[in-house]
Amino acid sequence: MSLKINYLDNLKNSYKNIGIFVSKDTKIADFRGIFSDNISKKVLNYTNANKKSDKNKIFSINEDHDKTVFVIFLSKKNSSNEAESLGAKFYDQIKKQEIKNISIHGLNSLTIKKYIKIEEFIHGAQLKSYEFNFYKTDKKQNNILINVINAKNQINTKLINRLNAILDGVNFTRDLVSEPGNVLHPDEYTNRILKLRKFGLKITVYDKKKLKKMGCNALLGVGQGSVKGSYLVTIEWKGLKNNSKPLAFIGKGVCFDTGGYSLKPAKFMEDMTYDMAGSAAVVGLLKTLALRKSKINAVGVVGLVENMVSGNAQRPGDIVKSYSGKTIEVLNTDAEGRLVLADALTFTEEKFKPQFMIDLATLTGAIIISLGSEYGGLFSNDDKLSKKLINAGKNVEEKLWRMPLHKNFDKLINSKNADMQNINYIGGAGSTTAAQFLQRFVIKKTPWAHLDIAGMAFSKYGGAINSSGATGYGVRLLNKLIEQNYE
Repeated sequence: MSLKINYLDNLKNSYKNIGIFVSKDTKIADFRGIFSDNISKKVLNYTNANKKSDKNKIFSINEDHDKTVFVIFLSKKNSSNEAESLGAKFYDQIKKQEIKNISIHGLNSLTIKKYIKIEEFIHGAQLKSYEFNFYKTDKKQNNILINVINAKNQINTKLINRLNAILDGVNFTRDLVSEPGNVLHPDEYTNRILKLRKFGLKITVYDKKKLKKMGCNALLGVGQGSVKGSYLVTIEWKGLKNNSKPLAFIGKGVCFDTGGYSLKPAKFMEDMTYDMAGSAAVVGLLKTLALRKSKINAVGVVGLVENMVSGNAQRPGDIVKSYSGKTIEVLNTDAEGRLVLADALTFTEEKFKPQFMIDLATLTGAIIISLGSEYGGLFSNDDKLSKKLINAGKNVEEKLWRMPLHKNFDKLINSKNADMQNINYIGGAGSTTAAQFLQRFVIKKTPWAHLDIAGMAFSKYGGAINSSGATGYGVRLLNKLIEQNYE
C-alpha cells in the first residue's frame, strides 16, 4: 500500500470523499463551504450526540454511492500516542471502504488545534499503511492520497521531519525483518548496513578472521555451520561534538535459525527469518537518529550469523571460550541468541564504555508464554533505566513488563564442565535464566537492560499502529527513551 500526503491551503476541485475533525465546541458555521446544509446538519447532530463522550470516535456518512464523509470526533486533548492510534484507525476505515482519495478539513478551527496535532494523526496513518509486497509479481499499487486542507501554513514542518525520520527507521526495520532468509543472510545484511554511511553513520565490520583474533568464539560457534559469513557490526552516530559516553544498543541478528543440531520442529522453523528482529530494531534506530540529527552520541552493535546444520556445525556439548574469557558449555544449539549477545555485550562495554547498554532480541519462546504479544519482557540491573524504558514504551504503545533477575537463578545455568551452560534443563524460568546468562557478560556493571521481544517483533493480526507482519517494535520505544531523557 502506498500512502501519499499533500498539505494544501485549499481544495480547488469539488470534494469526493472528505474527513472532518469535530469536537464538542464545533458549530454549524465551521462547515460553511464544505458541506451541503443536509450533510452539515447530520455532522452536527452526530457531534452533539457525542458531546458527553470521553472517547475519540470515527463515524461515516454515505452521502451517495461514491461520496463518504468521515466525522472524526475528538473528545479530549490527545497525547501523541492517542493521535497516532486515531490516525491508524482512520487509515483502516478508508482502506476498508476502498477509498483512494480523501481530503481532511477542520484544521482552521482553533477548537480542533487544542485537541490534536494533525502531524501525529497522519503519522499514525502512515505507520499503519506499511505493507511488504516486494516479491509479489502483480506490481499494481493500491495508492491512497490524503489531502490535508487549510494546513499548508499551519503545520509544524520541524515536527513532520522528525516523525518522517522515525517512520523511515521503523519501515527500514520492518523491511529487514520481512526479507526471506535466502535474501537477507549475514553477507547481504552487512552490505545493507554499510549503505547507511551516506547518512553520516560510522560503520565498522568485524568479519570471521577479525572475530577469531578477538576471541569472539561464542558468536562464531553459532555461525560455523553456515557457508555465509559471521559478523559483528558497529554503527556509530556522533550527534555531539564532545567525546561524551555513547548510549549503546545491541541486537541479536540470527538471520535464520534452524536450531542447529538441536533442530526446531518444522512448523516453528518457517518463522525463523524473524530471528534477527532485535538487530533490525537497532539498525532502524540508528538510521532514525542520523536522519533527525539527534543531539546525542550513540552506538549500535549487531551480531549477524546464520544458525545452520552442516558437517561443521556446532555440536551439543561443545565448550567455547567467549570474548570475556568465560567458558560456555553449549548444551542446546537452539539457545544460540544468547551466545551471540554474550560476545557483543562484553565487546560493547569494553570498547565504547557506554552510559548504558540495552540489548534487544527475539530470545525465548518462554516470554511469549508469559506475556503473549502485549508486552516485551524487560530485565535489568538498573531501576532508573527500567523506569525510563517502561515510561517510554507507554508513550508509543510499545509496552514493556519488568521481569525478575536474581542470583538464585544462577544455579540453573551453572555447568560442571565450564563456567556456565547455555540452557536451563531443570525446567522453568526460561526467559529469566536466559537474561541471567546475559548478565554474566556485563563485566563492569554498566547499567544494562535486556528486552526480550520474541512476542512483539512480528504480528499475525496487526496492532494499533501496524498491520500484520513485521512491526518494527523497538525503534519508536528507544527513540522516545532518548527524546525524553537524553536530548
